[in-house]
Amino acid sequence: MSKDVIVACDFSSAEKTYEFLDKFTDVKPFVKIGMELFYSAGPEIVKEIKKRGHKIFLDLKLHDIPNTVKKSMSVLSGLDVDICNLHAAGGIDMMKAAVEGLTREDGTRPLLIAVTQLTSINQEKMENELLIEKNLADVVMQYAYNAKIAGLDGVVCSPLEAGKVHEKCGDEFLTVTPGIRYADGNIGDQQRVTDPAKAREIGSDYIVVGRPITAAEDPVASYKRVVKDFIG
Repeated sequence: MSKDVIVACDFSSAEKTYEFLDKFTDVKPFVKIGMELFYSAGPEIVKEIKKRGHKIFLDLKLHDIPNTVKKSMSVLSGLDVDICNLHAAGGIDMMKAAVEGLTREDGTRPLLIAVTQLTSINQEKMENELLIEKNLADVVMQYAYNAKIAGLDGVVCSPLEAGKVHEKCGDEFLTVTPGIRYADGNIGDQQRVTDPAKAREIGSDYIVVGRPITAAEDPVASYKRVVKDFIG
């Protein structure tokens, strides 16, 4: 399994996204399309970016009753993205339904991963706001295990938890990790963060990097720095 850097294109419009991607003339980064961009530009931006030769992680974090998620995933499967996701908090039945909906008639489907706990959540927030009185790491591990039972390919988790997820769910169970920042950068609303080199050391399979690349003065140089530090 090869590691990769996924660039979070958290832009408000298709125009800003294309302007950003046009800067990359000699490489086609793996791209994450999140809710802001998808809700602004719709499915057409997925098709266009795919046509330009990029792999796509469609980050819509589905979370609903099993039947609704199944039907929604069947629609998303037609967009030919490479990775989709949902919230593990929806439970095992919901995740199983998502796999069914995402699987095409020929048996193929995108990779499907589950969000464990958002990297903006820390122990205090989880206990005081979500009323989950368990250790954060234990909750993440249980959500990851539930995802594996449901037949998913991996989870979104903090890079700080990637190694432990592999210990519990196996080396082939993917860890896709946001919360990547450099010591000289602003962590923003992230709580559980690390840098690309540390993420590689801990065991992240894919890292998702947004503002350290997209808000950089030279996005291409910043992307290449992250790739060098994470992949080598």
